[in-house]
Amino acid sequence: MFVEDLRTDFYQRLIGKRILVIVNYDIDAICASKILQSLFKYDNMLYSIVPIMGMSGMVRAYNENKDDVKLVLLINCGGCIDIVELLQPVEDVTFFICDSHRPYHICNVYSDSQVQILGEMNPDEGIPEFDAIFQDSDDEDEEEDDEDDEGGNSDDEHEERTHREQNRIQRIERQLLKRRQRRDWEEKRVKVMFEYTQFSYYANSSALTIFELAWRLSKDSIDLLWWAIVGLTEQLLLGKIESSTYTLVTDKVQSHVSRLTNKASDQAIQTSVKINFENDLHLALYRHWSVLDSLKYSIYPACKMKLWTYKGEKVMHELLVDMGLPLVHAKQTFNAMDLVLRKEFYEKMEKFSEKYRLPDIVYGSFILQYGYRNKYSASDYVYSMLAILESVKKDRTPETCFLQSMDALSRSNKEILDEGIEICKTLLSTIFKQVQSSLEMHAVYSAGPFLYFILQEEIPFFTCPYGLMMLARFLLRGHVAISRNRRAQELPLIAVAPIDLSRGFSLLVGIPPVCEDSKNFFGKAFEQAALKSGATISQDFFETSVIQIRHSDCTKFLDALTVLLS
Repeated sequence: MFVEDLRTDFYQRLIGKRILVIVNYDIDAICASKILQSLFKYDNMLYSIVPIMGMSGMVRAYNENKDDVKLVLLINCGGCIDIVELLQPVEDVTFFICDSHRPYHICNVYSDSQVQILGEMNPDEGIPEFDAIFQDSDDEDEEEDDEDDEGGNSDDEHEERTHREQNRIQRIERQLLKRRQRRDWEEKRVKVMFEYTQFSYYANSSALTIFELAWRLSKDSIDLLWWAIVGLTEQLLLGKIESSTYTLVTDKVQSHVSRLTNKASDQAIQTSVKINFENDLHLALYRHWSVLDSLKYSIYPACKMKLWTYKGEKVMHELLVDMGLPLVHAKQTFNAMDLVLRKEFYEKMEKFSEKYRLPDIVYGSFILQYGYRNKYSASDYVYSMLAILESVKKDRTPETCFLQSMDALSRSNKEILDEGIEICKTLLSTIFKQVQSSLEMHAVYSAGPFLYFILQEEIPFFTCPYGLMMLARFLLRGHVAISRNRRAQELPLIAVAPIDLSRGFSLLVGIPPVCEDSKNFFGKAFEQAALKSGATISQDFFETSVIQIRHSDCTKFLDALTVLLS
C-alpha cells in the first residue's frame, strides 16, 4: 500500500522506536540515508544503517537485526521483489519502502499494512487493478449432490431420475463456465503482468523524496537540499532518467534553492554556503582537471567527435583553436588557466557547439559554492562518490567504500571528496582507453537482435556493476558513432567482464539502445534465457539488467538470448 502523508503516516510512527535502515549500494540511496541521518539525530532517534549490494545482503542484514526492530526502512531496494515472501517476517514487523526502481512488485502495492510504499501511486506506471491480478479461489465442487433430499417422497421414480439428471447437467455446465472464465482471467492476468513487468526503469529520486519529507517537517536546510540534488544528478549522469524528466524535476528543486538561499542570513564570504542553478557543460570534472582531458574522457564529446581516432583528435584541436584556447593552457589544470580564458570558456563552448555537432553539451546544473575557492557542481560530487564506491579492493570492503562515499557529502570532509575526484580521473581514463582499444580491434560483435562485448582480462574498475555499466554505455555510443549499420542505434549492448577468474565467474550487464535510453527489457529476458539454456546465473542485484554468470556458460546463454529476442 502507498503512504501519501509521509509526515503523519511514516515519520511520526518512527519517533521513539528503533529503526533498521537497509540502504542499497548507490549514490541516490546514500544521499537519502544521509538526509535521514540528519532528521534522526534532530529527534534523538535510535537507528542502524546497513549498506547492502543485493538480495542476499538484504536477507543477511534483516536476519542479523530482526530481533531488535519492528520497523524496517528500505532505501532503493525491496520495491521490485515480494519482500514478505523473501524475508518471512513476523506479522508485527512493518516495512517502509523508498525505492526509485520500477516496476514495483504487485504484492507490495496491494499489501494490507505490512508493506508501505512511500509516496503516491503514479497512474503513468500502469499498475494493474487488484481484480486483474488477484482472485479468490473458487470451490468448484461447492454444490454437493443432494439427490437424496430432492424428490424423496415422489412416487414417480422416472420423474425423479430426470430431475436429478437435469440438476447434474446444470452443475456441470456451471463448473465448465467457471473454469472457462477462470482460464480467460488467467490468460488476461499473464498478459497484464507481462505488460507491467517487461521493462525495468527508474522513477523519482529517493533522496528528493526524503528531502521533501524534511521540508514538510520544517527541518530542511541548504545541506540537505544539496544532498538531494546530488541524488537527482546521479540519475541523469548514469542514464537512469531522461534529460526531459531531469529538466521537469529541476524546476521544482529551483524553488527550494531560492527559498533556502533567501532564508540563509550568513553573508560572510568565508562561511556562506550558496547553491546556484546555472547552465553547465557535459564535461566530466572540468573544473578540477585540464580542458583537454575532460573533453577527451567525457562520454558525450568523445563519442560525438570520435576522440579515440586520429581524425577525432584533430577535430578537438580545431575546436580549441576556434575557441582561442592555446594547447598549453588546455593541458593545464582548469584553475591554473588564465583568468580571462576561464571566464570565456563556457561561452566559447556554447558558441561553437553547433559547428562541432555538440548541441546537447549545455545542460542546467546546480553549483555549490562555499568559502573563497570551494566550487563544485553536483556532477563533481557524483563522479567522486561513484569512484569511491567502485574502488573496492582486498583491503577496502564495500562497507568501507560506502561509508567513505557518504562522508564525502559533508563539507567538512573536502579532502575525501577531492580524493574521490582523483580516483575518478583514473576511472574515466581507464574506460576511455578500454573503449579505444575495443573499437580499434572491432571487439563489439553483433548477435542479430543485440550487440555484445566480452572483456577477457580482470580489471578492478569493471568488476563492480556501475563501472561496467559506464564502460558499456560509452562503448555502445562509440560503436554507434562509427558504425555504418543504420540499425546500430536501435540495438542494445551486452557487456561481460570477469570478476573472479579463479572461480570462473563473470559480471554481465545489459544496456538499452541509444534511441531508448531509460527503459531496459533485459531483466525478464535474462531470466528466460537462463531457463532455456540451463546457464548458471545469479540475479541478486536490484538492477535486474545486471547478473553474475559462469564464464563457461556465456556462449550458450548468449545463444539462447539471441533466439529469444529474434
